[in-house]
Amino acid sequence: MTTSTADPQQETVRAILDHHERLGRTMADHTLTIARAVDQLSAPYARRDKLVAFLTEEIVPHAEAEERTLYKAAEDLPEARLLLRAMLREHVVLHEKVAELAAARTPAETVAAAAAVNALFQSHMDKENDLILPALVDAGVNLGALLDGMHEILGEGTASHDDGHQCTCGGHDAYPGVPGATAEVAGGELDVRVLAHGQRHQQIFATFEALAAGTAFVLVNDHDPKPLYYQFASQYPGEFTWDYEEAGPEVWKVRITRA
Repeated sequence: MTTSTADPQQETVRAILDHHERLGRTMADHTLTIARAVDQLSAPYARRDKLVAFLTEEIVPHAEAEERTLYKAAEDLPEARLLLRAMLREHVVLHEKVAELAAARTPAETVAAAAAVNALFQSHMDKENDLILPALVDAGVNLGALLDGMHEILGEGTASHDDGHQCTCGGHDAYPGVPGATAEVAGGELDVRVLAHGQRHQQIFATFEALAAGTAFVLVNDHDPKPLYYQFASQYPGEFTWDYEEAGPEVWKVRITRA
């Protein structure tokens, strides 16, 4: 009797492709619901805000994680350099399109902005699936080792420490009401870097809602939370102030005050 063992490289590729499929399907579904709301003469802004949250909590972190891993590894492949340059430019455009969507003020603007960001992402994802991933596999890059613990790319939904093990130590303070969320608040700071990306905005808005008028907290993040500003502007117009205390390149700190 013989047993076969799945190829770890192919398992990692499949995990990436499956995650891409889920992201693409969710993006398309959000875009469709926005268009249907307008067709039915309903305001699309609640659906728009859901898409903006999905983009900022999942798509943008996904893109940033790819830059640090897959794109970095592909820099050494001569056949991928020109393509990578275009892909990185598309990440810049993605940020711009998310901001445009968040700032859309009419139904027509909302539908157009949602369609544009959806088309950009779907095309971008196809290039990763059909060109970047095969090039890395052909070059012998160990994708499993490269992406260990990267739930933003693999879709695993688990947090890990730097040594790669899954976080089950219980050594952090969990936020109430956010299952599995972990972070530490000290001296008025909300450090979301240790939260799963899908939980960050939920906790940020919950913290803001709990503020008394005239009080503030400092948001600590690992990237510029500018898209989050547009969500605040949409949901709390005139009710907050937004002041950068530190602006990268490794850490961003923003003092958010409830007016």
